Amino acid sequence: MITPVLVRRVAALCVLGAALAACGTAQAPQEGRHSPRPAPSHSPAPSRPPTLAPGPAGLTPLFAHGPRTGEDRTVALTFDADMTADQGPRAARGERFDNPELIAALRELKVPATVFMTGRWAEEYPEQARSIGRDPLFEVANHSYSHYAFTGDCYGLPTVSRDRMAADVERAYAAFRKAGVREPMPYFRFPGGCYDRTALKELTPAGVTAVQWDVVGGDAFATDADAVARQVLDGVRPGSVVVLHCTRSAAPATEAAVRRVVPELRRQGYRFVKVSELIGAAGGRR
Repeated sequence: MITPVLVRRVAALCVLGAALAACGTAQAPQEGRHSPRPAPSHSPAPSRPPTLAPGPAGLTPLFAHGPRTGEDRTVALTFDADMTADQGPRAARGERFDNPELIAALRELKVPATVFMTGRWAEEYPEQARSIGRDPLFEVANHSYSHYAFTGDCYGLPTVSRDRMAADVERAYAAFRKAGVREPMPYFRFPGGCYDRTALKELTPAGVTAVQWDVVGGDAFATDADAVARQVLDGVRPGSVVVLHCTRSAAPATEAAVRRVVPELRRQGYRFVKVSELIGAAGGRR
């Protein structure tokens, strides 16, 4: 059951938006709007909510991390492929919201990953979306159609009206299908990580699980790959979900950071998995 205490303890972080230049950690209250707080300099380490919180009837379930115990030390790297509708002209002028080098590095390193993709990204890069979506190493999940916020006061992002929330999710899935993505996963990541009870309720008809994270990569607008790698390595615990980005122009250090993180976590005995495996291990129904 989602209690006020449980919901308040779910950490959220700013994820890339159009022209955003800062990230932060915020908490989702049970009622009312999101109240962002400044970002910490490193991944916070408060106690975390249960792995899967199905909640009372009428609320979308939440997932923050996998099992902390057991012999199998697993970690899921997730990458947000952000793009908004109004960034089309910038892409036409040569700005890159994709990161094929990052995807190539994951393939080279044989790292399973979950890509939370906006529908607009899939429309801009259909061949890449199709390639990622048909590669068994990866799974594609939903990050909304155009990276608009599902609450007010979410890092300056434009907002989706309450009556359009479920339709926005479906529009993204339609873009995935048009691009040729096979079997996109029924997982949803809120733009900016911002949500409240209203958003959880409105997304219930979409049949998705909302996937948050417990480790902030800090790669948005970062140029120091070593700093990003240290932040990830300092935060990872068994079952962690790490949030990073797949937008080269706004996260140029991500590929290099991944090349540092992967061998070190493997040296520590971690096994990389997709979000679906973590949810399955947590007894999730999706």
